[in-house]
Amino acid sequence: MFLFSLDSRSVPIFATAVAFPDRRASHLHPRASLLPIQVGSAGRPPKSAAISDSLRLLEWDKVCDSVSSFAGTALGREATKAQLWSVDVSYEESKKLLDETSAAIELIKYGAGGMDFACIDTNLVKSAIHRASRGSLLDGREAIAVLSLILFAENLQITLKTAVKENANWYNRFMPLSEMIMDVAISRSFAKLVQQVIDEDGSVKDSASPELKRSRDQVRALERKLYQLLVELIRNNDNEESTLEVCVVNGRCCLKVMADQLTTFNGLLLSSGSGVGSIIEPIVAVPLNDEFQQARVLVARAEEDVLSRLTDKMLAELDDIQNLLHTIIRLDVITARAKYSVAYNGAFPDLYLPSDKGGVSITESNFSPNETFSKVSLSHRPPREWKLYMPKAYHPLLLQQHHDYLRRAKKDVANATAEIRRRKLQVKNITKEDEIDSHLASMKLQVIELEKNHPIPVDFMISAKTGVLVITGPNTGGKTISLKTVGLASLMAKTGLYVIASEPVKISWFDAIFADIGDEQSLTQSLSTFSGHLKQIGVGAGTNPLEGAALGMSLLESFAETSFLTIATTHHGELKALKYSNNAFENACVEFDEESLKPTYKILWGIPGRSNAVNIAERLGLPIDVLDRARKLHGTARAEINEVIVDMERFKHNFQQHLQEAQHYLMLSRKLQESLFMAKQKVADHVAIQEKRKVKVISENAATARSILRKKLHEVREFAMTEKTPENGEAESSRHSIENVKQSSLPTIPTERIRLSDTTLVHEKKIKIPSIGDAVHVPSLGKHAIVLKVEASKKEILVQTSNIKLRLKLGDIETQQV
Repeated sequence: MFLFSLDSRSVPIFATAVAFPDRRASHLHPRASLLPIQVGSAGRPPKSAAISDSLRLLEWDKVCDSVSSFAGTALGREATKAQLWSVDVSYEESKKLLDETSAAIELIKYGAGGMDFACIDTNLVKSAIHRASRGSLLDGREAIAVLSLILFAENLQITLKTAVKENANWYNRFMPLSEMIMDVAISRSFAKLVQQVIDEDGSVKDSASPELKRSRDQVRALERKLYQLLVELIRNNDNEESTLEVCVVNGRCCLKVMADQLTTFNGLLLSSGSGVGSIIEPIVAVPLNDEFQQARVLVARAEEDVLSRLTDKMLAELDDIQNLLHTIIRLDVITARAKYSVAYNGAFPDLYLPSDKGGVSITESNFSPNETFSKVSLSHRPPREWKLYMPKAYHPLLLQQHHDYLRRAKKDVANATAEIRRRKLQVKNITKEDEIDSHLASMKLQVIELEKNHPIPVDFMISAKTGVLVITGPNTGGKTISLKTVGLASLMAKTGLYVIASEPVKISWFDAIFADIGDEQSLTQSLSTFSGHLKQIGVGAGTNPLEGAALGMSLLESFAETSFLTIATTHHGELKALKYSNNAFENACVEFDEESLKPTYKILWGIPGRSNAVNIAERLGLPIDVLDRARKLHGTARAEINEVIVDMERFKHNFQQHLQEAQHYLMLSRKLQESLFMAKQKVADHVAIQEKRKVKVISENAATARSILRKKLHEVREFAMTEKTPENGEAESSRHSIENVKQSSLPTIPTERIRLSDTTLVHEKKIKIPSIGDAVHVPSLGKHAIVLKVEASKKEILVQTSNIKLRLKLGDIETQQV
């Protein structure tokens, strides 16, 4: 099987896919097949049935059905299938489709509950448009359907306006849906008229017109009269054995009489039959019935007048309503794609057109093949060029199948639990209760198994230098499923769907796919073409393997020179060896669980696979003598090659484990480095905080000290001013003393040494308290003084020098012996 494209600037980039089942002559292998893709051309793919056949072989129709199930309307589901099936779109159209899907996802995330289109009956709206365009009267239910359409669109506009009012950026985030929603014309006048004249059930309201109300009142009055008349006839019937019932036949109120029974009133026999009784219209009821019929005709005529007025109104706004229906269906299709993409955790694909150089740059830090620690940062590595980048890609149908199985299993458990609860209330048999509990336990176990056996994704990461990828591996090993995953992912990206893979996804845009993959391969049974053939015919047939290998090598070497990318699957060892003689080749293989005979869907890069056809055939029940002869024909040389491949797989597995461990330790070391940096930063921050705190405390203490000194200076000045004025000489001495106090600027008092701590001002020098009569030295005055009074509690003293008396603090003096 090949997946390839031809890269040329002068001709469309081209690829074809052809499969050769066993009944045909295969060039490469009795069951070989080709799956090429047209890539990167601005031209159009050929219009042929081969494209549709190829899409069906890829089971694209099932994917279309799955996506369409997310649409809310009948016409939306049909349009979704049609849009997805039409893969004849240009690169620009594909990009636009993806932008629409992204905008719808943004609307869903915003919480736009108005994106549920299930409330719209598009078939009735379509019928209403058809009736109005032909001049036929609208039906009441059709009018209500059109009203629902209009109100839905109006609510969408209100939702968008509300979002934009909250944040103007929402308008651009919802593009191109913003323009699509806001540009539609809302026929509010028609909607208002429908609300006035049509009831919710589609019937015309009594208030729609005075004539209608009057006619309906008359009908209801006649109905009451007729019913009372017939009930009176039944009550007055003398024959107690006869059974009479009131019934309506063709709009006339009558009495039903059982067969072979007589009545006491005259009437018209409308119908009779053996065993079913007779329908009789009493003579006395005929005039009322006639009047009743006439009144009903008037009602019908009045209703027609109302519907005619409604039809004329719709005809006047028919273009707006048609455009609105078209827009709503288109929005339904876009929303279906968005809901499908969200439901299966799809990734936005980055579509690109292959250039001459080819490849797309992706930093390897994002994802790496077969990695477990996907979040490990490897940003120090340079970017790497890729031709195809799809990490952890799922086959959409396999993932859907698993979701369906799990959903049904959980539903069965819920139903069984409810049934068991109901039965336990009725059945008191302990044995039966145990059986029921055992059955429920087995169902719960099945749910656990399904949750555990989740489909395994496939990593497709093909570097830009790779021209040909040769995938090998055992029969039933999942090669076809892997290749289908690539083909379906390409189709999904082209038609506006997210790819079910991990981000980022880089994938080439293509023109068309042509595929012929094999005979009745079933993904649901996990059987490849080989197993299918083996169960049906036992032995395959085809071309000489040596010739097939030679042709295969020649074709692949040719593709390596001319194609953008080739993906081939094979069992030939010669093809596996091309990597070692041509740098454009790369090997890969798919893993296979030989015990369960089920593929693991994992791709191992750089390792050629081994085929276990004989072993699988033995497990599938092929006769022993056939198997023994096959082993002899296979020979020991190939067995030795398989052993080498086994060793390579083991070494590769060990390497991956060591790589994962290294990545894990790298992640831990970086976490420790970050923790150390954070701790260092915390220490630095703490030191800075303490420094600021210390400076603040020092500043506060300094301010306190300055305040104290200013207060002392103020006290000295006040004391000097209040003393009695001395004689001239003494006055001059006093003036000089005061000037000395001023010049000394008390803040420089050296009587004690002050130490500033974080919180308090501490006096380190112990001061001796003098006694009355002691001589003390006053440094600020430069004179000696005699102590006149001591106030120890206030730490103050009163001294006299010359004729001046001063009140000083103990710290302002120096004691000495007189």
